[in-house]
Amino acid sequence: MRFTSTRDFQRALERAVRKAGLPMAYSAGFHPHPKISYANAAPTGAASEAEFVEISLTRSLEPGSVRAGLDAALPEGLDVLEVSDAADLPGALADHLQGSLWALRFRAAEDVPGREAVGSAVEAFRAIEELHVTRMMKKGPRELDVRAAVVTLAVADDTPVEVPAATGDVVVLATVRHTTPTVRPEEIWGALRQVGGLGLPRPVSTRLRQGPLRGNEVAASLTG
Repeated sequence: MRFTSTRDFQRALERAVRKAGLPMAYSAGFHPHPKISYANAAPTGAASEAEFVEISLTRSLEPGSVRAGLDAALPEGLDVLEVSDAADLPGALADHLQGSLWALRFRAAEDVPGREAVGSAVEAFRAIEELHVTRMMKKGPRELDVRAAVVTLAVADDTPVEVPAATGDVVVLATVRHTTPTVRPEEIWGALRQVGGLGLPRPVSTRLRQGPLRGNEVAASLTG
């Protein structure tokens, strides 16, 4: 499922809304579209336990029934964890999504640096003030300061249950402040390779949490 694109997910969700029989609200005009807003989607290739969408309905429904109906209608691997009334959340949804907690899992192998080497690269990353990488945008290359966006970075002592790690894998946890554009896990990986001088393979990345930043942590809920 981590290789499902944002557009594929959007199509699946729109089909699920119809299949679940929800009273979907549509835009006006000659080509009406479902009123669904997607906020800060995870990049293709990354798994996520914390994606958010806003769905507009033509009448009020009990959130629990919406969750059950949508969850049953979605393909395996796409799960609805929680549904709440947007009226209970002050302001726009996107304003509350200030940061993400990512897990970067480096798979164990004979030619892959181990925990100690990865830890040294993490320490080197935290010791510098700026670290720029280049991303190719629609209008050409753009430099991003990865260091400024990363609030915390550490090798995990205990692997989160959401991360399917094997023996010897090294998991790095990164709290990332949402900037414009948002720094991606692959750019943190590139930065670690740069400062550590390591041949780190591309990690398997999972977003564990997304929401308001409270100090150096991403809150567990949008209102927490």
